[in-house]
Amino acid sequence: MSTIQRLAYRVDRRSILRASVFAGAGFTLFAPIGFRAAARQDSFTIAFIQGVIGDNFYITMDCGARAMAESLGNITLDTQGPERFDQTLQTPILSAVVQTAPDAIMMAPNDSRGMIAPIQAAIDAGVPVLCVDTTIDSDIQLADVATDNLEGGRLAARGLAESIGGAGKVFVVNVTPGISTTDLREAGFRDAIENEFPDIEYLGQEYGNNDANVSAQLTAARLQSDPDLAGIFGTNLFSAQGAAAALREQGLQGQVKMVGFDAGPTQVQDLRSEVVDLLIAQHPGDIGEVAVQLLHDFLTTGTPPNPKELVTGATIVTRENIDDPEVARYLYVADCAAYELAGATAVPAASPEATPTA
Repeated sequence: MSTIQRLAYRVDRRSILRASVFAGAGFTLFAPIGFRAAARQDSFTIAFIQGVIGDNFYITMDCGARAMAESLGNITLDTQGPERFDQTLQTPILSAVVQTAPDAIMMAPNDSRGMIAPIQAAIDAGVPVLCVDTTIDSDIQLADVATDNLEGGRLAARGLAESIGGAGKVFVVNVTPGISTTDLREAGFRDAIENEFPDIEYLGQEYGNNDANVSAQLTAARLQSDPDLAGIFGTNLFSAQGAAAALREQGLQGQVKMVGFDAGPTQVQDLRSEVVDLLIAQHPGDIGEVAVQLLHDFLTTGTPPNPKELVTGATIVTRENIDDPEVARYLYVADCAAYELAGATAVPAASPEATPTA
């Protein structure tokens, strides 16, 4: 078994456990003050505010949420989101959604600090908010459901290190500062490189603003300034897409190794065509399913989730395993036509650990 396969098993093993979040001792049996008493309702409306529309990650999450809503039978899901990953665009959407008085909101905050006040305003209006994927630097939200992004970054580092033979220069194409998920992925990547691979030189990160074209441009510039670059890590779908485009443009696919976080159709094609060496697929469908289940249970029982931080799995995708049905089920979709209820799984987040600092 290769190092990469062992790492994949370690992360995926956690996702076979079903989180029992509302049964057992120690749970708080009351609804937070200020939320509308919804337990006597027969049906509920949940608003889903995506991080950005048109992203295959959030499309897949929406499919999982809709599949769970249909399975439960009494949930109406209203999905919308900004055209760019930008808190100035997401905030008015959240404010407008609150005016429609949904029973709950699940959302991917665009900024870990900038979205605290808008989310607090929603809560003050009596609408509980659950964070999916990204989160805020606060505990005001009802719960968080996400990938273990710090460990995901470490997995990316170890996978890239194996691809480049444990030596050489590497750099990261990130999104923008202040996004909880991608900040953690870079931190985990940096932590593993600096502490586990003494012969690898980490050149730092640059920000592509969640834009494939910008990510391609900064990657091309890096390839020119560091012609001996050995490897690249793209921290999300558009970062990886842009970096891969730069490698193709300069004919460096296969020569400069690359790991991408996320597994949208473009990333999968890049993997098959040997531009990208491996992908780390999150389980966005599972995140959507778990989030809707949590909100449904809260709205019907008044019992807040406990624990309030839940993580779903991640799967390492390679050219060797991409057609395995147990791997292929986690590739992101462009629409919900082929999505089937997966039987979402999540486990309590690990005990807090110090996030590596620069």
